[in-house]
Amino acid sequence: MTSQAADGPETVAASRRSKITPEREQEFFDAVLEQIRECGYDAVTMEGVASSTRCSKSTLYRQWKTKPQFVVAALRSRRQAKFDGIDTGSLAEDLREAARAAGRWSTRDTKLLQALGHAATQDAELARALREALVEPEIAALRHLLQRGVDRGEIVAGHPALEYVPVQMFGVIRARPVIDGEYADQDYLVRFVEAAVLPALGLT
Repeated sequence: MTSQAADGPETVAASRRSKITPEREQEFFDAVLEQIRECGYDAVTMEGVASSTRCSKSTLYRQWKTKPQFVVAALRSRRQAKFDGIDTGSLAEDLREAARAAGRWSTRDTKLLQALGHAATQDAELARALREALVEPEIAALRHLLQRGVDRGEIVAGHPALEYVPVQMFGVIRARPVIDGEYADQDYLVRFVEAAVLPALGLT
């Protein structure tokens, strides 16, 4: 009996997986997400990602079995709030900083949302991963930022506009490409915050 047979299939599979370093794994994830942005979800294949990252397609299939599983794993590797760390001591300035932060990543994330939109309606796990990667961390960070403003006394708890701020921020990011044919950059989002979000909260 060979040592692999003695170890059993689960041990052998774990051994094979361990050969992929976290850095290499992230390279695979970045490659599949970038191809989705540029080509659309349906056009992306495991073979194409393997070719672009110079690995064998069997490596990808051994690790993730199917394209949807691979994409879900790639999305979940990105779960981090880009608004984390914003704390200027002023709610108005925090919101301006959040707008600048959003402007730095809005084009890439909006392209990804657009490319995955239809596929996500057909796959509940993909839809859940998309929300976990691109929506929920930012919503939670924005709500924390707003709560700090309440705690500092800059705005009263229960102000009716508070619950709509995340919708305002995300709505304008997603809607501008449809309405204007352009992505929302930092300048546009800061002007939006100053013209629409701050007045709604009674801030200047």
